[in-house]
Amino acid sequence: MLFAADALSPLVAAEARVAVAANFTEPALRIATLYEAASGHHVKLSFGATGQFYAQIAHGAPFDVLLSADQATPQKAIVEGLAVAGSAFTYATGRLVLFSRDSTLVTGEDTLHTARFAKIAIANPVLAPYGAAAIATLQALGVLDTVRSKIVQGASIAQAYQFVETGNAELGFVALSQVAGSSVGSRWIVPEALHTPIAQDAVLLKSGADNVAAQGFLHFLQQEPARHVIVDFGYGHGR
Repeated sequence: MLFAADALSPLVAAEARVAVAANFTEPALRIATLYEAASGHHVKLSFGATGQFYAQIAHGAPFDVLLSADQATPQKAIVEGLAVAGSAFTYATGRLVLFSRDSTLVTGEDTLHTARFAKIAIANPVLAPYGAAAIATLQALGVLDTVRSKIVQGASIAQAYQFVETGNAELGFVALSQVAGSSVGSRWIVPEALHTPIAQDAVLLKSGADNVAAQGFLHFLQQEPARHVIVDFGYGHGR
């Protein structure tokens, strides 16, 4: 589906209600600001776990756009009649990182083999694709059984990051975008071969099918100003 470029030049300003995967919080805030300045439309952003958003959308939550943390959820929304067929596209490819505020703790995958920590934070693997990628990484490295009792789960990648940030867990699997602009602590960027790629798709929901602000936002998300933001936060941009 093509999103009309003239939605960037409205006669009357409209509002797009956008559900955003928690890992994409900071980029979404910056992109929304750029879009509002370029279009005159308003963007209302909500942040959380993709799985939770889907449940809300299925029960009639008033969102126009979903920026998912995976590809499966937008496709499911289309199949189940909750989203516009042909509107899904990959807006970003996420990277998983093992992070600690302790500058000496994370030295690479050996950190997980030695397991000299009491708590490791991950996002809920059922609700959050970054959590599923964390579990896949632990399995691939053969350490899941060793660290299972040390795992603390956040409902979203944002909560997993908060566990690490506040010291409730010494380290955790978070999104590279959450630490990309900081030199604090220690980190290991997880090789993508250790888990399924975290391709993140956007989709126009049925409630936003006639919303020019929502259509314009999705169009803008594929343009160079937004792509620069996406790359700056450590993602690969989509198509």
